[in-house]
This record gives sequence, structure tokens and C-alpha cells, in this order.
Amino acid sequence: MEWTRAKDWLIGALGMVLVLGVALGILWWVVSNPVGDSKAAPEASPTMAPGLPGREPPADLREDEVWFADLALDAGTVATGDSTLRNVRAVGQDVVTGPDGLVAARLAVDATVPFAVVADDLGRGTVVRAADDGQATVVRTVEALGRELRVVATGTVEVQGGRIVLEPRSIDVGGPDFLADTAAAAVRRFVTIEHHVEGLPEGLVLQDVTVQSDGFRASLLGEDVTLVP
Repeated sequence: MEWTRAKDWLIGALGMVLVLGVALGILWWVVSNPVGDSKAAPEASPTMAPGLPGREPPADLREDEVWFADLALDAGTVATGDSTLRNVRAVGQDVVTGPDGLVAARLAVDATVPFAVVADDLGRGTVVRAADDGQATVVRTVEALGRELRVVATGTVEVQGGRIVLEPRSIDVGGPDFLADTAAAAVRRFVTIEHHVEGLPEGLVLQDVTVQSDGFRASLLGEDVTLVP
């Protein structure tokens, strides 16, 4: 009896080993390829999004020119003699450098125009700051109707004619309402902002502007922009 049980157990164990061997053989056949016939998928380039082919250099590229498909620049501050910009981000596409300079077929720039730069347009002592609901406030002292008035004007900022424009929606000069309305009409032009973003290459056009805590965030676009002449 014991010999019979041992024999049955041995047969069962051998059967399990045989089944396991067949299963492993099938798995190996599925996951592998014959020698010399490897068709493993190529790894995606780390600089190229999968499925998006890279742009090709222009056919008329000269030997003394260098072509960049994309070129990005980040700068904490960009200053000229007339203006200062903060947190500048520029991205160029199809950029060619050669005897004619550095030219971008397309250039997008985001930059912050500090409030102090815009305030200088309106005169000494002017303060420009962020207000509620994405608006901005101008505070300055002006002379109107033979008197000096402290004016606080608030309005929505938008793009008009390629410039940052703030047209006051409310103007506070203090005093009775009937006098305040007359004075507000007289001083409106002194607290209206019309600022052209400076310090960037020519050919960029202002597309959008938003009010941040530290200034006006401007977005500009241009084509065939000369970065370095």
C-alpha cells in the first residue's frame, strides 16, 4: 500500500514538472525573437515628443549659417537705458545665425513690466499698483482748476494699438460729489496709462496683458525678428 502511494505521488510530481516546463517554454517563445531577427521598438529621443517629427532645416541654409529649430532664453532682468523688464521668457523657432545676425522666424516673449516703469510715464511721485478683480490703480497729485488734487484712479488694463492701456473707470479726488465729478473729468487724462513695452527687439507686437502683484505681465509675438544684428 505504501509503495503504491509513493508511486502515485512520484507520478504526480513528475507531471507537475512537465507541465511547468511546457509553460516556461511557451512563455520564452512569446517574449523572445529568433537570433538575427530582432524587431525591438526604438527608444524615443529625449528631446523629441513621441509621434512628433522634428522640423527640418531650411533647404537654402548656407554654409556660413547655423539653424536652431528652437531657442529659449530666460532672464531675471533685462535693462536698457529707457526701461527695465523682469522675469523675461523668450522662445524662438526657426532661428538662423549668420552674416545677417541672429533672426527668428517666430518669436514669443513673456515679460513683466514693473509698476515703477509705467509710473515714470505719468510723472514724479506717481504710484501704480494692483487692484481687485485684475484691475490697476494710479495714485498721483495733479493740478486742476487752480488747485492741487490727490487723485486715485482705478480701471481695467487692456491692449490697445500695441500698448498697455488703463482707462480709469473710477476716479476719486475727495470732496462733495458735484465737485468730484467735475474734477474727475478734468484730471482723467493725467491718470490714463498708455505704455509701449520697450527693451525688446523690434517686430514684436503686444498681444495680451494681465495685472500681477509686481507689475504688468505682457505677452508679445513677432515674425522674422532680428535678435542680434
